[in-house]
Amino acid sequence: MVVINVYGLDQFVVGELSARISKDIAKIYEMDPDEIHFVSSNNMVFHNGNEQTSWRVFVEVNAPKKVEVLQEQMSSILSHYISEVAIHVEILYKYYSVDHYYKHLNDEYPLFLEDKNIVNFEETYSEDMEEGEEDDQIYTGDIFDQIRK
Repeated sequence: MVVINVYGLDQFVVGELSARISKDIAKIYEMDPDEIHFVSSNNMVFHNGNEQTSWRVFVEVNAPKKVEVLQEQMSSILSHYISEVAIHVEILYKYYSVDHYYKHLNDEYPLFLEDKNIVNFEETYSEDMEEGEEDDQIYTGDIFDQIRK
């Protein structure tokens, strides 16, 4: 598993970025693309009281120790893509022993939310409706029921 934390970029930009480069990263690391994860909280970068968001971007790559030898290739691809949306890019690598990694996956649910398994509720909104009225009711059913069948 590889977790890439991105600081100083809009979270939606990071989402688009992850869609564009996850397969390339998986190829470099010889991993399944399902093992590549991007994380971006709603954050901003500051220096000396001035916002630096999209000007200075910090990337933290958490990866298994065995891929450390591929750091130059990884740096090249990350800086290439991130430079398209930011001015300055700095990358910090943190390598872990696979002995310090654990995962628990729930077999009752899909591994990822994707277009094919996201449940979209079409809702009609009326400004005249009061909260809790008609279609504005909270759904209490199992939204994943159709996916599991």
